[in-house]
Amino acid sequence: MSVSPAFIVLCENPNDVFLDVAKLLLTYADNILRNPNEEKYRSIRIGNPTFSTKLLPIKGAVECLFEMGFQEAETHLVFPQSASVEQLRLIRESIAAERDLRMRGDSAAPPTAQSAAASPSAPHSFAAATGRPAASAIQQPSSLGSSMSFFVTLQSNFQHVMQYEKPELQQKARSVIPHQELFSAAQHKLNKLKEADPGCKLGIEDFLVLELLRWFKQDFFSWVDCLPCSQCQGPTQHGCSLSPNADDLRWGAQRVENHYCQSCQLSTRFPRYNHPEKLLESRRGRCGEWANCFTLCCRAVGLEARYIWDSTDHVWTEIYSVSQRRWLHCDSCENVCDKPLLYEVGWGKKLAYVLAFSKDQVVDVTWRYSCKHPEVLSRRTRVQEAWLLHTINGLNAARQQSLSPNRKTELTERLLVELVEFISPKKPKPGELGGRNSGSLAWRIARGETRAADTKTTTQVAAFVFTPTEKEKNERFLHIRYVSSKDQYCRVSSCSEIIQNWDQCVWAKQSVFRKVENDWQMTYIARTEGSSFGRISWKFDFAPAGLKTKSVSIMASSQTFQSGKVCWHLQSGQSTTEFSGDGTVQLFPSLCSSSELIVTAELSGGEGDTSWQHSQLFRQSLKEQEEPSFEVIIHLQDI
Repeated sequence: MSVSPAFIVLCENPNDVFLDVAKLLLTYADNILRNPNEEKYRSIRIGNPTFSTKLLPIKGAVECLFEMGFQEAETHLVFPQSASVEQLRLIRESIAAERDLRMRGDSAAPPTAQSAAASPSAPHSFAAATGRPAASAIQQPSSLGSSMSFFVTLQSNFQHVMQYEKPELQQKARSVIPHQELFSAAQHKLNKLKEADPGCKLGIEDFLVLELLRWFKQDFFSWVDCLPCSQCQGPTQHGCSLSPNADDLRWGAQRVENHYCQSCQLSTRFPRYNHPEKLLESRRGRCGEWANCFTLCCRAVGLEARYIWDSTDHVWTEIYSVSQRRWLHCDSCENVCDKPLLYEVGWGKKLAYVLAFSKDQVVDVTWRYSCKHPEVLSRRTRVQEAWLLHTINGLNAARQQSLSPNRKTELTERLLVELVEFISPKKPKPGELGGRNSGSLAWRIARGETRAADTKTTTQVAAFVFTPTEKEKNERFLHIRYVSSKDQYCRVSSCSEIIQNWDQCVWAKQSVFRKVENDWQMTYIARTEGSSFGRISWKFDFAPAGLKTKSVSIMASSQTFQSGKVCWHLQSGQSTTEFSGDGTVQLFPSLCSSSELIVTAELSGGEGDTSWQHSQLFRQSLKEQEEPSFEVIIHLQDI
């Protein structure tokens, strides 16, 4: 058995330090081995005084926990159910054997010296690639606690990405990915491009990742701000966190959010799963869950991918393009590719550390994502640069020991290409200037990731007007249906013409949008997040055809929660008539002989941060494919 790199580092500590920390490590391991079904022994709180003072500062100690199988989960280190007990036992026996030797006073030379003589030469390091001399004595950061916390993050992410390499997990991902469909679409687009540009250097992986991003965003994964109430389907608000149960902890969910419904007083649990296998089933979350599951999907379809961690609280993916010989930025939450300045320029993020983790190496890729290098450098104060370089080199050396010489050379060559790219700051492209799209407006504002225009209530005039077609004019009849689940209008009276998208037939709209809840398979039109009022109108004009109304009937569906309000009215000239949006057919005999009609819905009211959800139009299950949510039937006559 090869000597554990973490154990080697641990043995470098003086005798008294080693014996103290060994006792603690053995206690953690023995608790699990003796009580394998007790969840309390599988979790170590990082803020625990014993852990933070007697283990965290000791070199090699936290590394040993990670090699045993512990993983980071925000405030705790957790030994998951899926971790190898045998691996834990092996590390435990190494520590116990060394402790016994030292307690007898006959310890041989430290394992570091023994293993150094037998180990293969180390792979090329970041320092070697940049031509910088390796530091013989790394100056420690001013805050040891800060550096150890940073190390825990590095080691945890580096361990986590190995899950994406498990064959059985990749197979499970492939079973839910329409791989052949995505590949065929990618091949078709590549062929079309090469027909137009025979000298095109792009490859199939460049188009496959675009198809995978589109599928993941539109068809597979869904964003969660607050889940609909599991009982009444109404909006919820965040309450106090709930305690994770054994199944939550099994899938890495140390935190369980409480989405509380004030209407029926029910709590809907939302575990924040950290295991990509579980995310293939739950298919929902925020950026952490999105990047975690998407990176697995990329590896499952054969793309070389790495997980990107940003210290300012975001995560995403990078894909290696063989044809372009470079890493491409991919954000599944936003469905964007190769727009690395999106965060700094578009979202206004104050970047400091951006690190890439793959099965083979860790790379500091901060400079790809910034065009303001001096500003970023001034914010990199959590650890000293020399310490970070030394630590990354050490992690890479340990991980790459088993790689072939050819693979090591390939990684070094790629790193050199990246370093050249990092030297010169980029200029923003048009697609990198916008704010964040994923998440509620309140959430984006709180994180400072919006465009200025996102926070304003604006009126957008669509200016579509229904005027009679030749067929409708001849038959003196107009019939419009909108099916919310399909998001399409059907102009039944004009050869059943189909018009896609809710706003394509709208005359005017103000602060409204179409919401799709993939979790609960529901869709509706609501106010934009953060707005207190919304309006939407449809206009009918028969004067150009020399016609006026003979009879008018309208069916509109709307739903409110708490103090939300929806007001419907039909306007003709100076006359306005209010009507119900309860889904029943409304007749308007008083509006006969009108040549122009405007149907309007106004949305207002509601409570708290989710008040925008408390007034809804056309709420419908996505499984209902035929029932209209809005229907207008007008019989016409000559003026």
